[in-house]
Amino acid sequence: MSPQISVIAPIYNEVDSLPHLLPAIATSLESTGLTYEVICVDDGSKDGSTQWLQSQANVQSELVAVILRKNYGQTAAMAAGFDQAQGEIIVTLDADLQNDPADIPALLAKLDEGYDVVTGWRKKRQDAAVTRLLPSKIANWIIRRVTGVRVRDYGCSLKAYRAELVADLNLYGELHRFLIALAYMEGARIAEMPVRHHARQFGQSKYGLGRTVRVLMDLLTIWFMKKFLTRPMHVFGSWGLILLTLGAIAGSYLSILKLFFGVSIGDRPLLLFAIVLLLSGLQFFCFGLLAELQMRTYHESQKRPIYRIRETVRSR
Repeated sequence: MSPQISVIAPIYNEVDSLPHLLPAIATSLESTGLTYEVICVDDGSKDGSTQWLQSQANVQSELVAVILRKNYGQTAAMAAGFDQAQGEIIVTLDADLQNDPADIPALLAKLDEGYDVVTGWRKKRQDAAVTRLLPSKIANWIIRRVTGVRVRDYGCSLKAYRAELVADLNLYGELHRFLIALAYMEGARIAEMPVRHHARQFGQSKYGLGRTVRVLMDLLTIWFMKKFLTRPMHVFGSWGLILLTLGAIAGSYLSILKLFFGVSIGDRPLLLFAIVLLLSGLQFFCFGLLAELQMRTYHESQKRPIYRIRETVRSR
């Protein structure tokens, strides 16, 4: 029988945390009386995490070890976990023990109130103020403004989803941090609740300021998807129409001067400006048509995964 809960934990060089993480998840979920599976997606670890997961998945019936061929990044690891999950409810969390598995029952209880997604809010974060907390606050403010989804903590990995919602989410780039915005675009009912947050006990953080540029680029992608994913001609066509209109007005004015008043227009900057406007307007219309074709291809073509699995280990 399929489990009721699927817990997904992306793994990258967390061999010291894993022996503590799995018992904590088991203790938390056994208190609920629900059946569950724990899907650990190894994203190209080099510290022995792969071997540890392989050995434990052979003896622990609830553990599923998904071993990726190389390091694809957290978004791909999350997508691989979603594809492997069999539960009606999917819970995600980081494997570094900063998220507390003891909060999972509270997330599930909140989900039962009628929500599609419940996301954690690290109210008292145990991270460095300058390198982690300040950039996070700025990023959360920007993301709220761009997406319109009023969530305090987009970076918290501890979340609970209904499986049918996750099935409709396509991930790539760094979009794992925008799952709430993507879910909102699908019409999901979203709730946020405070969760515990602990200082890192083992290993080193995989996050840094270097990811800021990639996050900003993906944020622009989210904004465009939210506004124009199914109607790109609206943005390109609108600008094309504006530029064509301005170019036509300038061209008509110059034509009247030439035809009715005999004024030389060959040396006027306005002539060059009118030509540039007309050509730009035509280009924007072409971009819009191409974007419409790509949008239809995106929705109608067969989906291609953004990861490759080396092996999946299950004891059952």
